[in-house]
Amino acid sequence: MTDIVDIAVNTDGFSTLVAAVKAANLVETLKTPGPFTVFAPNDAAFAKLPPGTVETLVQNPPQLARILTYHVVSGKLTKADLSQVDSVDSIEGSPISINCTDTFEVKNATVIAADIEADNGIIHVIDNVILMG
Repeated sequence: MTDIVDIAVNTDGFSTLVAAVKAANLVETLKTPGPFTVFAPNDAAFAKLPPGTVETLVQNPPQLARILTYHVVSGKLTKADLSQVDSVDSIEGSPISINCTDTFEVKNATVIAADIEADNGIIHVIDNVILMG
């Protein structure tokens, strides 16, 4: 297997996320042993943001890092693990609501691919960028 960053780099549909992780200087963090659970927005999720949002964030690495770390949870949590809780705390520090009643939802996003295993954690692909607040 490979780590979370390698999987994102080598999977179609994550070019915006990979560019954002690089711009926010989070590559080394996400290559550590972790483990991490990453709610990974795909390119279509980033495309739903208002025009210019991604470009603005890339020019503000601290704010971008804060948003990206809101998508990361400490520990390796599968869909089965997450179905047992109402929320988890991101490494950014804010809670993320979890709903596995009918669909698998994380805050305002639906998980479209769950339980992608990595050496240092697990990835759940989501259809929206989740924002704090």
